[in-house]
Formats: sequence, structure tokens, C-alpha cells
Amino acid sequence: MIFQADNLANKRAVWSAMKAVAESSPVELGSNLSAIYHPDAEFRGSHPWNEMRGLHAIEQQVWAPLLQSFPDLERRDSMVIGGSYEGRDYVGMVGHLVGVFRRDWNGIPATEQVMYLRYGEFHQMLTGKIVQSTVLLDVLDFIRQAGFWPIAPSLGQEGMWPGPISADGLLFTPQDAAESAASLKLTMDMQASLGAHNDPLLQGREALLDMPQKQFWHPKMMWYGPSGIGTTRSLQGFVDYHQLPFRKVFPNDPNRPHPPGRGKHGGSHYVRIGDGNYSATGGWPSRHLDHVGGGWLGLGATGRAVTMRVMDFYLADQGLIRENWVPIDILNVLLQLDVDVLERVREQFGRRR
Repeated sequence: MIFQADNLANKRAVWSAMKAVAESSPVELGSNLSAIYHPDAEFRGSHPWNEMRGLHAIEQQVWAPLLQSFPDLERRDSMVIGGSYEGRDYVGMVGHLVGVFRRDWNGIPATEQVMYLRYGEFHQMLTGKIVQSTVLLDVLDFIRQAGFWPIAPSLGQEGMWPGPISADGLLFTPQDAAESAASLKLTMDMQASLGAHNDPLLQGREALLDMPQKQFWHPKMMWYGPSGIGTTRSLQGFVDYHQLPFRKVFPNDPNRPHPPGRGKHGGSHYVRIGDGNYSATGGWPSRHLDHVGGGWLGLGATGRAVTMRVMDFYLADQGLIRENWVPIDILNVLLQLDVDVLERVREQFGRRR
């Protein structure tokens, strides 16, 4: 049993069209966008893009500035997957936009050096057109490459995300539906184990290492976090360099009631898909958290309720999660905590709007 043919058609259409958009000349940009986007499409992007609607806004606020700053821009996808959730069809993608940084972008001075703009994307499709794009570009990693670091040092390793170890992330052939369902179930079961862990019991590092999540991770797991957190390896690395510092600051109490309209501490997803050995989830926002501890990203506790825009892309290997790519809009989180990273960059380089 395999996924339906329109899933393959959607993946091929988006992959081809987004490559054309990224490599457009100024006169081609509008027509290349209209070839794949619905005229009234919604665009949700990492800060400072945030939310907009319509082809003109997408062209003028997203792509025209990028192409002005990177005239030789090209797109390098390492993952193209697809599937349906709650009756909606999605294409998920991970990769890098690559080009020489020729003109300033978002107040960041041009370097005349090659840059890699890391992204995670979900595109909702309807009758062959994108009706909604959600795009998390790692702007903090871009700032790092430009030679400026505006926050505390990362605990994990900074650097470019590799593609899947299996080198098969572009899924343009039919995938077995049972395998796809199993991959997604593995992901959802692991995420459920994270949400069930009670942090206020203050059981600490050993409890995280011994909690049920250990049943789902491969011994050689890789967790590719956003800039500011960084990449980790193995369950021990995941706990030490991301999970424990994060959960000390944003403790999860599965028994705590949640105020109306706040959502829950765990996943609030608009997309959950499985495709062969791959699976992915995403929310806008995914997480509803209380910032009650200190230390994460070098900040003290504020007591504030914050949200996080998160995507997760997974590769399964023999019934275990081998790799996890995690785009997070770190700039948006910091902005909610009164840290304006782009303003810090402008002040550093003496460029103000």
C-alpha cells in the first residue's frame, strides 16, 4: 500500500517551483511565484517576516530583498517529504539557500562571502497551488556566519546541518503507507513521552536519561538544533546540551491546568505527516511555555508566558529515531523576552532603519 499519487505530484511541483523562485531574475520573480502560489496565499515566516498574505506581499517582503542581497542565490534541498493531516495536504522541506552575500539584509552588513541560509518549511497544497507556507529561516545562524554573535554561547555545536545519513531525503518515489504510518507513530509516541515527564518533581538529569524517551532514540542519534542551541549527539548529549537546560527554564507539569486560550505545554500542531522512513510535525506556535527559570540562552527568569514556533523533521532507522532536525524561531522567542537580536546587530554595525 502506498501514498496517493497527488502526494508525489505535490512534492515534485513544490520542489521544482521553489528552486525556480530562489533562482529568479527580477523580471521572472513574479511569474515564478504565481506559477506555484494561490493569489491569496498566506505566508508565515520566522521573525522578522512573521505573517503576511497575498502574492505581492510574499514577493516584496520575502523574495525580492533576498534576491537583491544574494544575486546568485540557489536552493539546496536535503529533504522533501509529503503527506496529509486533518484533510490538508502538505509538503515539508529542509535545506539551505546558498549565495554570496552582496548587499545588506535586515541591517546585517554584506560580507562578500558565501552564506548558507538554513530553512525548514511546510507548504499546504490545494489543487496544485500553495495556499499557505510556513517557513522558519535560521536568521541567528545567518548572523553568526556574518561574524556577529549577539547572545550567550551555545551549549551545542554550531555549524551547517548535514542531510540525512541515508542520503535519500528527496522522496520522489512511492513510499509504503504502513512504513509511513509507523514512522509517524514513532515520532508521536516519543513526543508523548516528553510531554508526560513531570519536571517540577526535580528529578534532574538522571530522570531524563532514564525516562521512556530512551526507548525511541537510536544509540547514535543526532539532534540538529537551531543556532543558539546547536547540534548534539546521543541521548546523553541531547539531555546535557539541550533538554535539561531547557526544561529547567520551561518546566513541564502534565497535571497543571492551562488557562483558557493558552493551549498546552506540549505540541499544538497544524501538521503531522509520515513519508517512508521520514516524519515531521510543526505548530504556529508549537509550544506554550512559562519562562520561570534562568540560564537558557544566557537569560534570567522573567515569569512570562511565551510561545515557540517549532518544526521537527525525523529519520527513522530500524524502529528508532536516528536523526532529528529542529528549526525554531529563536529570534521570535527572544523578542518576547525583550531581547531584540536584530536591533543589537544594527547597533553593533551602526546601521539603523
